[in-house]
Amino acid sequence: MIYSDDFLKSVLTRTKSVAVVGVSLNPVRPSYYVARYLGLKGYKVIPINPMHAGKQLFGQTVLASLSDIEGPVDMVDIFRRSEAVPDIVDETLAHVTGVQTIWMQIGVEHAEAAAKAETQGIDVIQNRCPKIEYQRLFGELRMGGFATGVISSKL
Repeated sequence: MIYSDDFLKSVLTRTKSVAVVGVSLNPVRPSYYVARYLGLKGYKVIPINPMHAGKQLFGQTVLASLSDIEGPVDMVDIFRRSEAVPDIVDETLAHVTGVQTIWMQIGVEHAEAAAKAETQGIDVIQNRCPKIEYQRLFGELRMGGFATGVISSKL
């Protein structure tokens, strides 16, 4: 899939809340550090994982499913295998109010589910990571694509 930088930037700018489906409580898992990063950037992160429901993550209670969310959510970020996407899209369409974007992480794609969401006016991004795109589009990536941080002058 090819998405313009303007489109990706507009999605990341308008989004204020993100439900992260498949989030892990393990800090070395990509779903953990992507969710943490988004929270540090000011997004309200709503963690979704039935195996960890009721536990706390980033000051939020982990919910079992999207249908447990109270109130609107701007984006659903999917950290699940591609074959799980249709059910997640169906649950999003049935239970999540205000959703503007369904974002599928790197390696996650499902053309039919994406088309179904798009017919409902929802933007769909597949096989991309919002953390990587945020860093790239808002100037946080440095040499070789890495966020290098500040280099000490004492070297």
